[in-house]
Amino acid sequence: MNTIRSRLTVWYTVALGVTVLTFGGLLYLERRQSSLRELDQRLALEADLATRWLSESYNVLGRIVTTAGTSPSLDPGISAYLEAVRDYLVVTDTTGKVLALSEAARTLSADALESLTGPLDSLRLPKRAGSLSLGEGGRARYLAVRVEAAGPEIGGLLVATPIAQAALGPAQLLRSMIIIAPLILAAAGLIGYWLAGTALRPVQGIMDEVDAISDGTSLHRRLAVPLSGDEMSRLALTVNGMLARLEQSFASLHRFTADASHELKTPLMVLRAGVERALVHPGVPGEIMQSLDETLAQINEMTELVESLLTLARADEGRAPLAVEESDLRDLLADVTETAGILGESAGITVTSSMPDQPVLLAVDPHRIREMLLNLVTNAIKYTRKGGTVDLALTERRDAVSLMVRDTGIGIAPGDLPHIFERFWRADPARSRTGERPGTGLGLSITKWIAEAHGGSITVQSRPGRGTSFTVRLPRATTRNG
Repeated sequence: MNTIRSRLTVWYTVALGVTVLTFGGLLYLERRQSSLRELDQRLALEADLATRWLSESYNVLGRIVTTAGTSPSLDPGISAYLEAVRDYLVVTDTTGKVLALSEAARTLSADALESLTGPLDSLRLPKRAGSLSLGEGGRARYLAVRVEAAGPEIGGLLVATPIAQAALGPAQLLRSMIIIAPLILAAAGLIGYWLAGTALRPVQGIMDEVDAISDGTSLHRRLAVPLSGDEMSRLALTVNGMLARLEQSFASLHRFTADASHELKTPLMVLRAGVERALVHPGVPGEIMQSLDETLAQINEMTELVESLLTLARADEGRAPLAVEESDLRDLLADVTETAGILGESAGITVTSSMPDQPVLLAVDPHRIREMLLNLVTNAIKYTRKGGTVDLALTERRDAVSLMVRDTGIGIAPGDLPHIFERFWRADPARSRTGERPGTGLGLSITKWIAEAHGGSITVQSRPGRGTSFTVRLPRATTRNG
């Protein structure tokens, strides 16, 4: 349940389940009470018919109780009618002795019959109703009435029926609900999942669009605002407002970086020219010459940093077009290999290269490709120990050309690999522009931009202590920046 859609589906199903359970429980109780009311009405009707039968028989015959047997009993002609009652029926005299029983009451055990006649023994009111236990026969609903118009010998009568007959309808309803409820909940879950997906589809579209914009180069794009006017519309409008503010902030930052870099170029050129003139002046003392050398090195590094910043700022603003022309990548690789060989010779590092025998023609900006390769080989030489090797390779396929720079240097830790193309980030622990391995921290950022500007990509593989391999893939059908 790690998605809103899953949680909404679960809560929708739970809510529906609770609703169905509550509705079913209330319906069951209502149906049970309704069945009991119907049962009481039937008992009242049967008791009324029996009372009227006894009263009318007494009015016609004058006496309806006979003592011909060992104990008093109801006249056979009169009791024959009462025996046909389908429920339990008992008629007693004023002392509580049983005078007549219905056919159903005769099937009861002695204990059950004793329980059935119990309410008649304590009958003080004209009418009494309730429930009683018949032992193995279960509970029964009864109605006991006093009979006063059937002579002095008739005390009262009781009609009763098992409650199970009344509960039969609700029990069937309960069984049906138990069978149907899982099907309802399963269908509700599927429908809820579909409804949640439908409701959240605009959110998924917003997520996909924001994810596409989050690369930092597409802040000009905006979300499509739904016409529903609901929360999704407000969310899209809010995100669009945020993107507009971000675009304005990024544009201001890029302009500031580009303008500052551009303005710094002139004073740096003046400083470098002044220091270079001072270095060739014959009257400068030796101790001043050392300071001037260090100053010139810092000016050159500052110039390189400003140039890199200006390049990236123009790239961010889309003002760094490529001068594309048909070029033989073998010539570019050979030129870079020669330069890398000179750099590697002073560091005790062997530089090798491999390339196809046939020309590898591709429409690229040769100056940018050369800059990209020089950045990679400079890094490789910088982080390779004396006696190591740096290999450059050019391979050609039908759909793309690959340029690889591989070294046997110190490698890059796995935790550093996701950050190496970030600006001003360096995998070297010092992470500074001074020390054993100085640098600006912008070379790989520029390299990545050059590769992507040509419609290509750059990947890196590295193991600490085993070296690093950068691979630039340039497709033959390229989509270029600018």
